[in-house]
Amino acid sequence: MSYRLDEAFRAEVAQRCADFRRLPETAAAAGLRRAAVAITLVEADDMPKAPAILVTRRVDTLRAHGGQWALPGGRCDAGETPLATALRELHEELGLALDAERMLGTLDDFATRSGYLITPVVLWGGRDVTPRPNPHEVASVHRIALAELARAEAIEFFNIPESERAGVRLNVIGHRIYAPTAAVIYQFRELLAGRDTRVADFEQPVFAWR
Repeated sequence: MSYRLDEAFRAEVAQRCADFRRLPETAAAAGLRRAAVAITLVEADDMPKAPAILVTRRVDTLRAHGGQWALPGGRCDAGETPLATALRELHEELGLALDAERMLGTLDDFATRSGYLITPVVLWGGRDVTPRPNPHEVASVHRIALAELARAEAIEFFNIPESERAGVRLNVIGHRIYAPTAAVIYQFRELLAGRDTRVADFEQPVFAWR
């Protein structure tokens, strides 16, 4: 996979998102709390004009999911759209103020073991992006280059004794990142590759169930 972070790539991602048909909401999802995450396209570290996405490591002291890898995001406030939530959380966590015109599309909702229905929102950050992590929420911020994400060994499937469903994790930037974050990023990777891959049934590790 070879891309340049330019307007042609922005248009291509927007078109792929427009062509993507999200799965319909199930009856079980109706009782879950709504949330949204931002898949934000920016420039990779030390790779001029190479696209990457932003991920964070949450501080250990957070009440929920402390120390875990995540896309910027959180719970939707009352009456808030997934786009509004993703933009708000991106600003609160990383100090990035993007407007609604930066949205390229949305992927499938992902129901978590902890009771949330996450809507992934794809956003265009561009080259001139300097995250300023909120130290109360973000321990570190990282850029996963799409070229690294496209490697076959970047994706790994696993099983746990507590479930019959397979799980998915990413082996990137020297770390292992698990679902739900891994599932959302995996679907985006597949979208860019022109593959219609569903991820709703992927399991999460037990530490993410709470």
